Amino acid sequence: MKKYLLIVSVAIALVSCGGKKVNSAVGEVLSATAQQDVVRPVEAAAAVSRSVPQDNVYSSTVEAYATNNIAPQAGGRIRKIYAEVGDYVAKGKLLAEMDRLQLDQTHLQMVNDSIELGRIRALYEQGGVAKSDLDAMELAFAVRKSTYANLKENTILRSPVTGYVTARNYDKGDLYTMAQPLFTVQQVVPVKLYVGISESEYTKVKVGDKVSLTADALPGRTFTGKITRLNPTINAMTHTFQAEVVVQNGDRALRPGMYARVTVNFGNRRSLIVPDQAVVKQEGTGQKFLYIVQQDSTVNYVPVTLGKHIGTEYEVLDGIDEGDLVVFKGQTALKHGSRVRVK
Repeated sequence: MKKYLLIVSVAIALVSCGGKKVNSAVGEVLSATAQQDVVRPVEAAAAVSRSVPQDNVYSSTVEAYATNNIAPQAGGRIRKIYAEVGDYVAKGKLLAEMDRLQLDQTHLQMVNDSIELGRIRALYEQGGVAKSDLDAMELAFAVRKSTYANLKENTILRSPVTGYVTARNYDKGDLYTMAQPLFTVQQVVPVKLYVGISESEYTKVKVGDKVSLTADALPGRTFTGKITRLNPTINAMTHTFQAEVVVQNGDRALRPGMYARVTVNFGNRRSLIVPDQAVVKQEGTGQKFLYIVQQDSTVNYVPVTLGKHIGTEYEVLDGIDEGDLVVFKGQTALKHGSRVRVK
């Protein structure tokens, strides 16, 4: 009341001197004073301390654990095709057979060498041939046997892994020209992903850490994976390092090429938590503020450093103390020093 009397007295004295500008200034002083004395109703909550998981979500793409391009060592006629794109083939499954002429000829020569080796060995035991003759025949047979095994592997083509046939580039009767593989087989049990993690987290990640991931193509499902390899260098352009994540994928739900979000947990941190509605962003600067209720029922406009956004709450890293009463509703009409009444 005394404040109003003093202002009115000053106003009367100024008006008696005359002047429109003086009258306007007095009006502004009266308006500002009235604004300061308005008690505004607000809702507030105490900042609480809580253990907050320090995790980040990274975008990645599902990749086959192994991709095998299957083709013979040399060109030749394709005699038979046993698999089609989309087939799920087991390791060792017959995929194609090339022309067998050279294979069959080598097989006959190997059989003949085997018989000849038996004859030479019998003669050697009777003293009919020298040891060098036996050694030469044994070597010739071993070479023939190795040649046959190599020809067989490149004539009768089998899958080296269990997985899906994702490409078939030739048909039965085509002449294989070595331009591209006959088949591509991708192993999907398990699958792997490569995740680029910020260099600031380098000391917080280790091989064996578990991660979780979701795929846009499989809504509602969460998969668990494990970090199996860490790249020992940091990318100088992106300031990230690469982590290889392996997911067992026993039901083969994840497929190569799927877009995925990988969540990596770096441990927990004790932090202060406030409602996200309490955060005020200063226009043009990006600085975040909170209104803190003081014991005299006024509010302070306090700059803060925010951490993670957790549902409807924010982690506050700096600027307030545990127990501070933070305004989360009604703050749009407040200024630093405004008087409030907490509902």
